[in-house]
Amino acid sequence: MGGPSQDKDTGSVKERASDVTIPSPSLTRASIFDGPNPEPVDDRDVERAASHSSTDSHVSHESASRPPLRPTFSRASSIRRDAVKVPRNQRRGLLARFAVLPEVTNPYDLNNKTKWTITAVVAFAAVAAPMGSTIVFPALNDISRVFDASPVITNMSVAFYMLSMSIFPLWWSSFSETLGRRTIYITSFFLYLIFNILSALSVNISMFIVMRILSGGASASVQAVGAGTVADVWEVRERGRAMGYFYLGPLCGPLLAPILGGVLTQTLGWRAALWSQAVYGVILWVAIVLFLPETLKNRRPVKEEAEAEAIASTLSTEQKDGGTVRPTLTRTTTKQSAKIKAKKYTSILRRWFLDPLKIIHHLQKPPVAISVFYASMTFSSLYFLNISIQQTFQKSPYNYNVLIVGLLYIPNSVGYFIASIFGGSWVDRIMKREAQKANRYDERGRLIFLPEDRMRENIYMAAVMFPIALIWYGWTAEKGVNIAAPMVANFFFGVGSMLVFGCLTTMLTEFMPKQSSHGIALNNFVRNIFSCIAGIVGEPAIVGIGNGWLFTILGLWTLVAGIFSLWAMKYFARRWREAAAEQKKQEVEMK
Repeated sequence: MGGPSQDKDTGSVKERASDVTIPSPSLTRASIFDGPNPEPVDDRDVERAASHSSTDSHVSHESASRPPLRPTFSRASSIRRDAVKVPRNQRRGLLARFAVLPEVTNPYDLNNKTKWTITAVVAFAAVAAPMGSTIVFPALNDISRVFDASPVITNMSVAFYMLSMSIFPLWWSSFSETLGRRTIYITSFFLYLIFNILSALSVNISMFIVMRILSGGASASVQAVGAGTVADVWEVRERGRAMGYFYLGPLCGPLLAPILGGVLTQTLGWRAALWSQAVYGVILWVAIVLFLPETLKNRRPVKEEAEAEAIASTLSTEQKDGGTVRPTLTRTTTKQSAKIKAKKYTSILRRWFLDPLKIIHHLQKPPVAISVFYASMTFSSLYFLNISIQQTFQKSPYNYNVLIVGLLYIPNSVGYFIASIFGGSWVDRIMKREAQKANRYDERGRLIFLPEDRMRENIYMAAVMFPIALIWYGWTAEKGVNIAAPMVANFFFGVGSMLVFGCLTTMLTEFMPKQSSHGIALNNFVRNIFSCIAGIVGEPAIVGIGNGWLFTILGLWTLVAGIFSLWAMKYFARRWREAAAEQKKQEVEMK
């Protein structure tokens, strides 16, 4: 059950899989937390079903109750099929003919070198948005002076930048499912380049704030679409390590940017920091054009869906006076054609601009809500820490200059790098171990992975490590002790928060595999709202209650959130899966 039975004729598996109208969840790439219409799969998807985290609980119970076909984990078992290249004149996306890396019919079949190249390009692109949020920190006083604006107004440029990073990805994510990943990358980073140039050329504070909002919104595309690209090319059993490297971008950007911003502001002036963003935009845009082929397997046919909806609505049975009046086939061409056309364009506009807001409804799913809010609390702590470093170490008893303060972000970065390099592989091993321990095999003897398998001793350690590091940093900075003490705390904060953030974000792509970019967009939406709040209240909080109590509150808050998340996933994940599978079954039966 949960898959086609195996015949001696191997071709029959493919034949039956392609004939399934409503496939079992274990035979689709849809998660049980997705909608009720999983897409049919081919024979390769049948082979991969076991390694996907979306297998329903029925399959796991059944496979656990009988002796499984144990897999042989050999080099031969990991051999991939040769990737089938799409002809150059049939490739999708803007400027597709200029791509050096080819588009293939199934991105999972790409060799590892190509996969890592794609992952690297997306990771470097992910640096842009968070880097832009903090690169102006060392220059805020200069900007206030040049534009004759109050510090509160100038700080709004950072807060609104963060807000745009939370809102714009909702639409970038939706557009990517329709237009493809490549088109979104190329379009958004061209806009990012233009808006950064205009930011550097700003003549007043109003123009500066508006251009900063637009540049933040443009660069935020990769915050949603990037994780979707990683999920497009890496299978679940390999994805943890890849996602760890990808998230080096958005996490190290806020830490490295103040160093660069401090150097440029001190030597060339505050506009140089923004010109550096424009130069980075040029480099990214060229890299995307050359090395980022389309990876989305199936686009959402919005125009076709809108046209079908318009025709069905216009030609549907009308109710008049309790009777049924069916539309005739005569003298309807001109009038109904106009109605269909109007409804079609209305439907397209609704699907493009209003439907993206519906992804907020995914917060009704407990595992999604838990992952998003815990990740957001973790990420917002980083912005409180950034503001504290900037405010605390320029004053007595430290009295460091802008350049030295920028260098104080290095310990966090080192922690992020270590956690990214080793944390992802660690999680992949944990998932394999948990699946073997639970005896979860499919009918082909392949391991069945579940998203919550990622939350084991890695998160137990991290959920305690980074809250303690926050409290440690707060009181050592408050008391003005030797600089080594708060910097060591920041290193452990980097390790712990990266383990948490990388794990939770990868889980989101597995809870919503058919809409992975939607899950990440939702995560970014909540995360950057939290970060925006941190950017606004951080400085007043430090002045009001001091670093010690501020980071004690943050540490206890994140510690409680971590304990609750681990408890909920451990004791309720199975129940949520079964309830979601039952709901999906009922929705399918109603059709």
